[in-house]
Amino acid sequence: MEIQLTAKQLKITPALREYVQQKMGKTQKYFDHIVWGQAFLFVEKRAHKAEMIVHAPGQTFRALATAADLYSAIDLASDKIEAQLKKHKERIKSRYKPKTSDTMAEAVPPAVTSFAVSRQPVSPMTPEQAAEEFDSSERVFLVYLDKDTDQVQVLYRREDESFGIIQPVRKAKR
Repeated sequence: MEIQLTAKQLKITPALREYVQQKMGKTQKYFDHIVWGQAFLFVEKRAHKAEMIVHAPGQTFRALATAADLYSAIDLASDKIEAQLKKHKERIKSRYKPKTSDTMAEAVPPAVTSFAVSRQPVSPMTPEQAAEEFDSSERVFLVYLDKDTDQVQVLYRREDESFGIIQPVRKAKR
């Protein structure tokens, strides 16, 4: 990137020129295709002012900063330019980013719930007999008919390795 440095009522030292080039060179991290930049440094009364202009294809960014010393004014102006470039880059990214909600709705068809049905013979037994049969099988749960209550119950193993029994109960009508 080509940088033009102009000063009014002050002398441009090599250190000052290098400092401005370093600060304006940071704008390259936002856009690789920045055409050129301009920096105007001047003193008005006791205030030091720095104006930076960055020309990119189709867009021009400008920042003016005033401070007590020249280096602070350059820092403030470069920070303002960087903020403008960052905001512009985020706008460009969000403008061309496809909306995920629209693309997801088109790409993924609505999920259809499917069930795997397994049939188990239900035989009358006590909970102790059901536990013995459960241990001898590879099942995750065992459905059995309780001898005492004559109701269907489900036996399963809990996380603490003990057994749990699910007893179906009818919901109360409202």
